This record gives sequence, C-alpha cells and structure tokens, in this order.
Amino acid sequence: MKLSIVHQESYSRLELILRTLFGWIYIILPHFFVLFFIGLWGSILRFIAFWIVLFTGRYPKSMFEFQTQLLRWQIRVNARISHLVDDYPSFGLTASDDNVSLEVPYPERVSRGLLLLRMLFGVIYVIIPHFFILFFRIIWGSILTFLAFFVVLFTKRFPESWHEFLVGTIRWNTRVTLYMWFMTDDYPPFSSK
Repeated sequence: MKLSIVHQESYSRLELILRTLFGWIYIILPHFFVLFFIGLWGSILRFIAFWIVLFTGRYPKSMFEFQTQLLRWQIRVNARISHLVDDYPSFGLTASDDNVSLEVPYPERVSRGLLLLRMLFGVIYVIIPHFFILFFRIIWGSILTFLAFFVVLFTKRFPESWHEFLVGTIRWNTRVTLYMWFMTDDYPPFSSK
C-alpha cells in the first residue's frame, strides 16, 4: 500500500479559516452524508466478499476496487479536515486528487486461514495492539492539528514534521483497515512509514 498526501509549500489562510469555521457545512455534511450510505454498501460488499474469499480464496476484483475507492474518498476528506492540504475534496468514488493518493495492490490470492483467524481473533491480535498505539497518536495528532492552525494562519506553512506525523497516522490506520477488511494478507507493521 502506498499513501501520500502532498506537503504544500504554502497554504491558503482564507481556506484555512473557511474550513475551520464552515467546513462542517460545506465539507463534512455533504461528504459524510454520502459516505455514510456508500459505507453501508461497502459493509454489505465486505460481508459478501468474506464468503467469496472463504470458498474461493480470491477477492472479487470489482468489490476490491470499490473498497479501495471508498478508502480514497475517506482519506481525501480527512486530509482536508486535518488541514493537511488545501482545496475542496473531490466528490465521488472515481474522482481524482492531485494532492492525495492511495494505491492498494490487488492480491491474486487471499489466505482463507488468515481470513478465519482475522474473523475470530482479529480484535485480540490486530485491533487492540494497533489501536492502543493509534489512540495516542490520534490524540497527539489532534493537538498538532490545533497548533498547526495557528502556524499556518501566521506563516502560511504547515510544519513538515507535523505533516509527516499526521500522514503517518493516517497511513498506519489505513494499513490496519486493509488487513482487517482482508484486502491484504500482510500484517500491518507498527510503523507510520
């Protein structure tokens, strides 16, 4: 999996203020409204894909692409809400974005044994250890996002190390999601790189 969110040379103060004051109206409400229903459909497809993978060992390519597009859209919106990039997030599953990219290689085969292991014990060996660490990263990331607002407001620059930390947290969370959605058999590393 490759996830990149561009670190801009200069950020727009006006967009920063608009996103902060009115982003919930023009970004969060329309995108999350549509993403909620598409996410429900994604859950249904994951349930169907589970049984297909269990019996065939293959993830249906069209369902895989749908899940990947859903993740891309969620990450595009998240990048804007976190002030990681300017501009309005592209609307739709097939929309492109010059600032945010996610590439997930399609697996030719998915391990049925790992599929059952994730289903039965994924909470114990994946979710608890990863989300324990991610919980604290997300808290620190929220603090950095708050502080970055003022830095961008006064300097028009987002501190590069803060940007990388926030992108790394999104990358880590995305790897865990891909593993738990059985889109990869590679156990997610405890790393933001």
